[in-house]
Amino acid sequence: MKNSKEYSKKIQKLLRSLKRRYAKQEKAVYDEPAEALVYAIISEKITHKQAQTAAKKFNEYFVDLNDLRVSRPEEIIEMLGEDTPATREIAAKLKTALRAIFEKYNTVSLQDLKKIGKRPAKEALCRINGTSPFIVDFCMLTAFNGHAIPLTEKMMEMLRNEQLVHPQANQQQIEGFLSRQITAKNGYYFYTLLRQESESDKKKKEKTKKRKTKRKKTTKRK
Repeated sequence: MKNSKEYSKKIQKLLRSLKRRYAKQEKAVYDEPAEALVYAIISEKITHKQAQTAAKKFNEYFVDLNDLRVSRPEEIIEMLGEDTPATREIAAKLKTALRAIFEKYNTVSLQDLKKIGKRPAKEALCRINGTSPFIVDFCMLTAFNGHAIPLTEKMMEMLRNEQLVHPQANQQQIEGFLSRQITAKNGYYFYTLLRQESESDKKKKEKTKKRKTKRKKTTKRK
């Protein structure tokens, strides 16, 4: 990424600031990679808090991952809380990914990927229909103890808006840059801190305030 030294200092400063503001969360660890994949699909398009609530409902409603695989999209959307473009996308991705896993392995499990090494496992995850860079990175981080920083759209938007990464950097470049700045040991910690910050009400209020201020200035000029 361009100007990496400049942005590296900003990321380290951000990390120190976030550590002071948010409590450290216990790392999520999945013995079954398919469960990590399901949670990643759920949490990619909604907030962390919403995803946790939905995951709890999923565990109570569906018997197992195979039950989830054969469920109707309407059932999944109901567990997600409301019918929106985001929840419909989640339902579609879950159905697509779980069907792909079953067709490939004849079971709704990715345990076989733990036997082939991290790099081949990541490549296999990337080939599953319905996955994305965020989903793959979350699985690698929580089910394979890999070195990854999963990024939602909100997280990338925050990084760009606050000029913490190069404005022209794409998702792959940003993820690679962050992985070089944050150690594997702190990968999940940084992910949770950055996600909390990107989803905080304070951030939303600050953005709204900036927009209102900008509108007032524009109105005065006219």
